[in-house]
Amino acid sequence: MSTRPAHAQPTRELLLDSLETLLLSGGSSAATLEAVASTAGVSKGGLLYHFGSKEALYQGFLDRMVVRSRAEAAQILDAPQGVVAAYLDASSVADDPSTRTVLAALRLAGVPEVDVEAALAESFSFWYETIARRIDDPVLARMVQLVGDGFYLHALIGSGSDHDTAVVERVVSLVADWQRDAS
Repeated sequence: MSTRPAHAQPTRELLLDSLETLLLSGGSSAATLEAVASTAGVSKGGLLYHFGSKEALYQGFLDRMVVRSRAEAAQILDAPQGVVAAYLDASSVADDPSTRTVLAALRLAGVPEVDVEAALAESFSFWYETIARRIDDPVLARMVQLVGDGFYLHALIGSGSDHDTAVVERVVSLVADWQRDAS
């Protein structure tokens, strides 16, 4: 019988969360194996049991980001306000766990052992695929994604606008009009 509390996080996830924290606070140079292990409260050997190298740790982090992105994108398919509004609303939030992960991943850009750009592109592609499942026109689906990307960038730098709600309403309306006309 395990003595671990039911709410205890598995060591692998704890290590990835610790890596994320260190990447956000000090970049890839701060995310040494020793620092990640220490932050997670495990030995370096314990870290190496789960991730055989720093590259494997980084790749595990990026893989988790991609898996989570796929799951989050799939969730908006059933959003009561519709995919377009749900996507644009989610894109306007900068202080959520997903954004934290993306920002940490960006801190790995330029690290030669991992392909951060490919992981981010794959992650973002799930959002497009989700939007495109509800919008038949690939150009219109891409336009919705790009509006969301713009919201996301502005949310990250704290420069939202009083017009953002109207923009969401207009885009939702334009998509509905297009879909009605295309039928």
